[in-house]
Amino acid sequence: MIVTTKQLFDHAYGKYAVGAYNINNAEQTMGLFQGCIDSKAPFIIQISKGARKYTNKLMLESIIRAAGEIFPDAIFAVHLDHGDEETCYECIESGFYSSVMIDASHESFEENVAITKRVTDAAHAKGISVEAELGMLGGVEEDIVVEEGNACLTDPAEAEEFVKLTGCDSLACAIGTSHGAFKFKGKQSLHFDVLEQIRDRLPNYPLVMHGSSSVPQDEVAKINAAGGEIAGSMGVDVKEYLPAAKRGVTKVNIDTDGRLVWTRVHREHFRDNPQDFDFRPAGKVFMAEYAKFIASRNELLGSAGQLDALRESLAK
Repeated sequence: MIVTTKQLFDHAYGKYAVGAYNINNAEQTMGLFQGCIDSKAPFIIQISKGARKYTNKLMLESIIRAAGEIFPDAIFAVHLDHGDEETCYECIESGFYSSVMIDASHESFEENVAITKRVTDAAHAKGISVEAELGMLGGVEEDIVVEEGNACLTDPAEAEEFVKLTGCDSLACAIGTSHGAFKFKGKQSLHFDVLEQIRDRLPNYPLVMHGSSSVPQDEVAKINAAGGEIAGSMGVDVKEYLPAAKRGVTKVNIDTDGRLVWTRVHREHFRDNPQDFDFRPAGKVFMAEYAKFIASRNELLGSAGQLDALRESLAK
C-alpha cells in the first residue's frame, strides 16, 4: 500500500526512523520488499534521476506496482530522490509519486528558498509531500559532486527560517554524513549537537539524513578479494541511527550499501563460476542477500516490527 511520507513520519517521529532505499531494477525491488516484510517494517522507495533514465521511468513504476501486488502487506511511500525543479514537476504531474525531493542546496540560500517554495506550492496542490535540503554533504550522488572542502553543516537558525519561508514538509540536514562509497578517512561521528539545535528550533518536524550508508568493511573486503579495487573508507556508524531518530530524524537514506551487496554477490558468483553466463542464479542470491541486509538495517533504524502499529494508526 502506497502512503504519503507524512503518514509515515507522523507515526515514526521520535521513536524510529524509516529506511529510504534506492532502487534501479527488479532484483533490488524484490529484495527490498521481501526484507521489509520479513522485518515487518514500513519503508520508502527512492527513485533518483539516474534510475529514471537507466531503463525508463515507466518501467520502474510498473515494477513497483507489481511488487505492491506480490507483497500486499507492505506499506511504503514512493519518493523522488535529489530532483531538480523540472524533474519534480514531472513527478508531481505523474500521479505516481507520494513525495518529491527538490535539491537546490548548491544554490544561494535565497535561490534555494525560491525554488523550493515553487515546488512545494505545486506539490501541495496535488497532495504530495516535499523534502528539501539545506547545507551541503560532501561526496558524490550521481550527477551531484561536492568536494569535502566545500561541504558545510546546516545552520540551525537558517533551517528554521527556510522551513518557515518554503513550507516544505521535511528537511535534509547536513550533520556529518557524506554521499557515495568513498566517505570518510577514519572514524566519523554525527554532529548530534547541530541536530539537537535544529530539532529544538523545529519541534516535531521531520528531519532527514542523506548519505547514511555504513560502507560495511566486510563487504568491501569480499569485493576486493573477488577482484574489486574499492579503496578504504568509512561510513556512518550504524549505532548512531537510532539516537538520531530519537532526536527527530524520521528518514534515513541508504543506497551505497545496497550497491556494495550487489557488487559482492555478482563478483563472487562469477569468480566461483567462471563458466557461467546466466545472470539469474546470481540475481537470486542477490535478492536473498539484499532482503537480509534490508531487514538488518530496519532493526538498527527501529522500524522493524512497526508495521502492524502503523497499519492500525492509518485505519483510524
